[in-house]
Amino acid sequence: MIFTERLKLCPWDDDHRAAFAEMHADTEVMADQGGPIDRHQSDAKLDHYRKAYRTNGISRWAVEGRDGVFLGYAGVMPRSIPGHPLGSHFEIGWRFVRHAWGKGYATESARAALTDAFRRTKLPEILSYTSIDNLRSQAVMARLNLRREPSRDFIIERDRADPWHGMVWVARSGEWLLS
Repeated sequence: MIFTERLKLCPWDDDHRAAFAEMHADTEVMADQGGPIDRHQSDAKLDHYRKAYRTNGISRWAVEGRDGVFLGYAGVMPRSIPGHPLGSHFEIGWRFVRHAWGKGYATESARAALTDAFRRTKLPEILSYTSIDNLRSQAVMARLNLRREPSRDFIIERDRADPWHGMVWVARSGEWLLS
């Protein structure tokens, strides 16, 4: 478990499933992912996070307030998606329930997760990316002092008519641990 000034980052357990699924059912929360996902898909995502932690020692963390209320997630995930434009990499990401937006929780928890990942692994860098129109996540990346690397931006064709444009930021181990 990781504690910050206002939050605790916890390993996933079955008690998180309902709140995790509720977050994924919110149209506004899931707008950058093409819309909500159902309970089965949400449970599969949570199981994926748990497996990643067992396999790699790092994953997304469940983020709770100090009162134990589920707020969302933040953490570093291995990405080995065949055909991904960035190849195999590690990515810091976050998602929060709507009522937790605008309170600095994404920045606070992502900073803690990045610090933990760099301290416990030998990763040289961790990437972060978001769509061109996701200004909220771009602001978090800027507050984290991640370095923008436009040369690594990418496009993913989707089943829908509109492709997804990914803007890339980078945290490097040596720089991160010195900050």
